[in-house]
Amino acid sequence: MRRIQKVCLSIFFMLLFLFSPALQARAESKEVYLGGMPAGFSLRLNGVQIVGISEIVCGDQVVSPAREAGLQIGDFIYSLNGSKISTVADLEKAVSSGEKMEVSYARGGEKLSSSIEPVLDSASSSYRIGVLIRDAVSGVGTITCIDAKTYRFGSLGHPVLDENKQKMEIAQSSVYRCSIIGVNKGIRGKAGELKGIFIKANPLGVAKENSDTGIFGICDPESVKGLEKVKTAALSEATPGKAEIVTTVDGFHAERYKIDIVKVDEGNRENKNFVLKISDPKLLEVTGGIVQGMSGSPILQNGKLIGAVTHVFLNDPTRGYGIGIEKMFGA
Repeated sequence: MRRIQKVCLSIFFMLLFLFSPALQARAESKEVYLGGMPAGFSLRLNGVQIVGISEIVCGDQVVSPAREAGLQIGDFIYSLNGSKISTVADLEKAVSSGEKMEVSYARGGEKLSSSIEPVLDSASSSYRIGVLIRDAVSGVGTITCIDAKTYRFGSLGHPVLDENKQKMEIAQSSVYRCSIIGVNKGIRGKAGELKGIFIKANPLGVAKENSDTGIFGICDPESVKGLEKVKTAALSEATPGKAEIVTTVDGFHAERYKIDIVKVDEGNRENKNFVLKISDPKLLEVTGGIVQGMSGSPILQNGKLIGAVTHVFLNDPTRGYGIGIEKMFGA
């Protein structure tokens, strides 16, 4: 009988461990290098994106092969006649023959194809299809944290979108250290912005994924030297009240600033797990609150990393949203 009781107690405590949120949170906690430093992202696109449709003067005609083929602004061209198109130079070379060809492209995640025939541009004496394109995008964001074992980093807390609010597909791209050289202060109705310069001689690592919860990649192990290590915490441990964010508003040096967590919403499907309010007088004086470039700034509570800043309220730059760190990293 006593043996049966011991077995039952063992099973009881095992089930308690498995289903207790608090114990689960402790089990899922991991050690990371704390971010807060600015990063310069130079993201190569997976294909070339159309940012404009133009007319071409061809003899006594004005035509647009791209428009006639059904191409639109925002489309990603990824192949011509089966040949991969990764850069602006690839596209220019592919159309230089002037031959009619099949263009394969993506629109809103849907793969499409059409026939297109370049025409001879009278002004340049080159064959063109009438598109303005880009093969990369650049911007400033904030590194949230770096896994202490794998050196995988996460940043931004939200995806990089194009002008049509579509998530961009990226190829492996460089991430550089960035120095903040100025701030456009946020005001009601208009988001502010951090202004930074890329230090290309000093790369942080490579970006590999533009996901729904941020830009992820692998950091150079040398780049974590001197960074503080902290433990992560599950959303279930977060509570309304005092907290901090770590961000950089001048040069390279990240600092901690006081905030208040106004609301915690574990189940939010838009990854708006926190409503936060900047309360630190120093940060308010410099930025007016949350500004562009601060996305990804770590949120700390009780010494643990609980999330990252993602968005600002346009009607009140002192307030914004944050994502839980476990949701950001898919824990």
